[in-house]
Order: sequence, then structure tokens, then C-alpha cells
Amino acid sequence: MQRIAMLGSGFIGRFYADSLQGQRSKDKIISIYSRREESAKKFASDYQVPYYSTNMEEAIAHPEVDVVCVSLPNNLHEQAVMLCCKHKRAVMVTKPLGRNAEEARRMLDAAEKAGIFNGYLEDLVYAPKFLKAHETVRKGALGRILWAKSRETHPGPHSEWFWDLEQAGGGCILDLGCHCVEIARSFIGKDIRPAEVMCWADTQVKPIDAEDHAIGLVKYENGAIGQFEVSWTFRGGMDLRDEVMGEEGTIWTNNFLRTGFEMFTTGKGGDYVAEKAESNSGWLFPVGDEINELGYNHMFTDMFSALENGVAPKETFYDGYVVNSILDAAYRSAKSKQWEPVKLDDWRGRKGLTKESHLTEYDPDHYLVKEEVTHYGAKKIILKNKKTGKIEEKVLE
Repeated sequence: MQRIAMLGSGFIGRFYADSLQGQRSKDKIISIYSRREESAKKFASDYQVPYYSTNMEEAIAHPEVDVVCVSLPNNLHEQAVMLCCKHKRAVMVTKPLGRNAEEARRMLDAAEKAGIFNGYLEDLVYAPKFLKAHETVRKGALGRILWAKSRETHPGPHSEWFWDLEQAGGGCILDLGCHCVEIARSFIGKDIRPAEVMCWADTQVKPIDAEDHAIGLVKYENGAIGQFEVSWTFRGGMDLRDEVMGEEGTIWTNNFLRTGFEMFTTGKGGDYVAEKAESNSGWLFPVGDEINELGYNHMFTDMFSALENGVAPKETFYDGYVVNSILDAAYRSAKSKQWEPVKLDDWRGRKGLTKESHLTEYDPDHYLVKEEVTHYGAKKIILKNKKTGKIEEKVLE
């Protein structure tokens, strides 16, 4: 059993609590911190939490606490982590780890110096469909990964602090791009160094200082490309889709918006349908098990299993630092309109990689371009002559 201090009583804190106290059952939140006393008191009542406080350090230092779960606004993550280091508490932090790579690096260094367990709560790399797709990729079914794309778009976040540039640190790139970057990075290989980023971003709809729509490309040293599409302007709910393409195959997944569960209702008696749903009438697309589909159950199972076994979880502060570094490059690119390098002072993956060869040898004199069976049954082979560079065609009977 893990005894948890929850920092933050809002939207994500309640999602976490539903998973924490519902999946393994034995884990319990015993301390809740909120900036507002009424929110802390309400959370404590709803989740049968024995202790609540408006003092962050008191909630963390509670003598029965084993692990701290940080579900606070982005600008409070570093303060919370430093207090966990001070009191030697295992800590898990919601995404993004920091408002920028500099903050993330300070948290990473402090946690490692203090010798405390650190987990990065990137739930979407624990979503069931992602886990299945990632295992398929890991086993080689798609061959060498060339391109990985992730999209998250919806009408915008729930809490006021997301819309404030100082508290949040950015707009939809930071809020949603952190998911998409880590998904693509996981497919391509987290040991492959991200090299540079090209990003377009704009404020198209919302009356805010940050961006509400962005598209970016992330080049990796081995020649693979990651792509993210993020928006707070999308209408129609929450759209979570991933694509990964390799030399030997392709995977498409749709995690949320269109999952095979469709219903129509006039709205009579209607209430909550799914996260970011914009209506409770008409044709709707509910999610069968929202907490599970968003990855929370698998994420906390991994976190606590790793903590209990004395090993690192699948997602650590180091992953959060790398993601923040990529997103920093995206913000620089959005301003410069050029490819911007990813600045990683601490790189722990493979080094010295170059773009992998794309040439497939057919015979001593030719490279294979393509082979196919025609509609009339013949097998056609397209080849490139190694010496002349000429493209040749052979039809095999």
C-alpha cells in the first residue's frame, strides 16, 4: 500500500484520485493540499482523505506520506519538487514537468541529488492502444520507424491558470505538445537524440497571449521524423490520434473521439459524456472507461510497481526534461521561422548516430525501388541500376 499526498484538488487531481483509489484499491490518499481551503475540504470529503491543508509543505511532510503526487499548475511544480527533496519524499509530477527545460533540469538534478524516486506522469504513453502499438513496434512488425505523428486537439483546458502565460508557461504547445512529443519519441526510440525542430504556431481564436494552435516537426539523428498537431480551437470534443509508419508497416490509432461507441440522445437527463465533450445531446461519442483509456490506471500501476521494486518507472523526470527541451526548440522555431536545434546539456541516449541508409539491395547490380502484383496478376519489380542510376522495370511471369 502506498500512502499518497495529493497536491492539487482540481480537474487532474480528481482524475488521478479516481484512478489511484480505484485501480489497485490498496493505495490511499491520506493528505490533500489545495490553495483554497474550501477546495481542499471538498476533496477530502469526496475521497475520504483524513488530512487537508492549504500549506504545501505540511501536506508533503505529513509523517504517514510515502509518495507525493503533484497535480498543480505548471508554475508550482518546481516548488513542490524542491519540498519533496527536502523531506525525502518520492514524487510524481503531472505533465509538463516544467514551464521550460531550465526548470525541468533543476527539478531533475535536485531529485537525483536527493536520491528520491521521481516519476513523470505522461499518461498517454500508458493508454491501452498506445501500449499495444508500442509493443508491436518494439517487436519489429513495422521495421525501421520513419515517421511518427501524434495529434491532440480540443476546445481548450478547464481551469483558468492554463490561459495565463505566466502560470502555464505557454499555450497548446506546452499543454498538448508534451503528450505528442513523448508519444512520437517513444515510437522512434527514446535513445535516439532529437536534433532540431520546425514549428508553426499562432493565436487564431482565443483572446490570450499564448498560442492556441500549432504544428511541428522534430528531426531525429537517425533520420526519423516526429510530428505534432495541437490545438485549443478544435470544435467537437477531444481528438486523440496517433500514426506511426515504418519500412514494413503502419499503425493508426484513435484513442478518444471515434472509438466505436456512438449514441444519440435528445439530452433529456443528459450530463457528463466524456472529457472535453461540447454537448450532451445529438450524436455523441462516449468513452467506455475514460480513466483507463487515457492511461491513468496503467501509469500509476507502473509508477507504484517501480517504486516498490526500487527501479525507475518507464517515465522519469529525465523524460520530462527531454520533452521540455524539444518544446523549447519549438517555441524558438515558431518565432524564428527556421529549424532550431534541440539544446540538451544532459543527453543519456545513443551518440554519434547518422541517418540510416534507405537503400535496399535487390541483386549485385540493382537497388529495389518497389515490387507489386498488378491487377492482371503479373509481378512487377522497379529497380535502380547502381552504376548508371537508371530506373528499370521488370515484369515476372
